[in-house]
Amino acid sequence: MYNKACKLLDVEQNPRIIVDVIDGYMAEGFVVSIKMFKVVLNLCRAAKDAKLGLLVLRKMKEFNCRPDTVSYNLVIRLLVEKSQLDEALGLMREMGLIDLYPDMVTYVSIIKGFCDAGRLEDAFGLIKLMKGHGCVANAVVYSTILDGICTHGNLDMASELLCGMEKEDGDCKPNVVTYTTMIKGFVEKGRAKEALKILDRMDESRIKPNIVTFAAILDGLCKQGHVEEACGVVNRFSEGGGGVENDELYSLLVMSLMRAGKKNESENIFSKMMARGMRPNGLASSNIIRTMVLEGRVMDGFRVFDALQKSGNLVAVHSDVYSNLLAGLCEENCFVEAARIVSVMVEGRIRLKSTCAENIIERLNVCGECDLANEVASINR
Repeated sequence: MYNKACKLLDVEQNPRIIVDVIDGYMAEGFVVSIKMFKVVLNLCRAAKDAKLGLLVLRKMKEFNCRPDTVSYNLVIRLLVEKSQLDEALGLMREMGLIDLYPDMVTYVSIIKGFCDAGRLEDAFGLIKLMKGHGCVANAVVYSTILDGICTHGNLDMASELLCGMEKEDGDCKPNVVTYTTMIKGFVEKGRAKEALKILDRMDESRIKPNIVTFAAILDGLCKQGHVEEACGVVNRFSEGGGGVENDELYSLLVMSLMRAGKKNESENIFSKMMARGMRPNGLASSNIIRTMVLEGRVMDGFRVFDALQKSGNLVAVHSDVYSNLLAGLCEENCFVEAARIVSVMVEGRIRLKSTCAENIIERLNVCGECDLANEVASINR
């Protein structure tokens, strides 16, 4: 809503419009509530204009309108997003001068800013300040710090922090986000095999990995050449203990192998999925067919298409795959198979890519397949 209003008023290019409205209300002697100012502050946030947000916050006092914690948080987040961290910290301190107390949103916003900037000591200092103000750091706060350490610090320090969290009770105990952050840290440092130990620790803590966790570790293992270990992860969690369905887990492995340039291994896993009656997701299915067509293995692509159709799993395949596969089949004069594709497209009301349509129709007419050409032409009508 605020983004649309921001574009409609063109606040990004003409921030003066906000000031003019406020000044107009002042000149007319209108009463302005804090709720109205929050609307204006949200417009500033949509425009990503920290300077304007700070100006509006200051204008509130001219209307004898006392800013609340939410108002300060809106401007603090704007300042953090602009990397104006000291100014954000100054606003947080200012809150105490008017008997306002920073809340979890305030602290997490600034802590994240410090972590993103590599100012880890300042981030830890703010956690101590939180405790002094009676605001207890939770898993969200520590996960934010952990992410900063993994990015700008070292993994040994991050591991120590994780160990400390595991010994805590209640809200400070690590959650799936915390463990996934740690796994990503090891992967990004080229130490994907060591990330397997984090999976073990998750298991010990009875935290189930999610799709983001698996995507991170499988991508890392495959890119770093540990295909056997990646398969081991999938086999282990497909037997239970993971928070992801088997079909999705194996589809992630297919994509991780493909992104790592291991096409043969990727196709092998995909074939095993189909043989076992599993249902690969749309991304895996589409990329397998797309790659085969690009490599000139059009009939291989069609066989996968055919198998997906027979298993009732064709609905997830991306629409551009139909166009590419149809174009490839026509180029190789595989008109029986091409007719199958066209039939499915007509039935499913799947449109043909405009860039392909003209060439396909021309090819079919030249080859005397006029009826099929007419059917193709009808797809996009």
